[in-house]
Amino acid sequence: MLFGDEHVRRYEETDGEVGHIWLKDTPVLILTTTGRKSGATRKSALIYQEYGDSYVVVASKGGADTHPDWYLNLRENPRVEVQVGAETFAAEARTADAEERAELWPRMAGVWPDYDKYQASTDREIPVVVLDRV
Repeated sequence: MLFGDEHVRRYEETDGEVGHIWLKDTPVLILTTTGRKSGATRKSALIYQEYGDSYVVVASKGGADTHPDWYLNLRENPRVEVQVGAETFAAEARTADAEERAELWPRMAGVWPDYDKYQASTDREIPVVVLDRV
């Protein structure tokens, strides 16, 4: 099973032929952020859904009580790079507002039902992130 840095590496090496469709036929993109402390490039493989011309990901960190580093990074610098399959593009990341989250959370949990379990296991509201092309 692909996971973490190995997932990112294989995805990029094959333009998404390996890793774009993951467990249970779940689609995955690669999100590249800039480290908020280091300024270094950071890459994460994340489950996604399309949202009009944008993409949506969830900052779940498996239900941990803290946000994932990639989410903290994009809050500092919302300009990101996204790879979906063989296509790579610049995007502006933003946290969905309450109304959008109410619409998007069920869609994301429909693709990955564990998101509901993750939310139940933490007191933090797990952010839903919209990646708008620029």
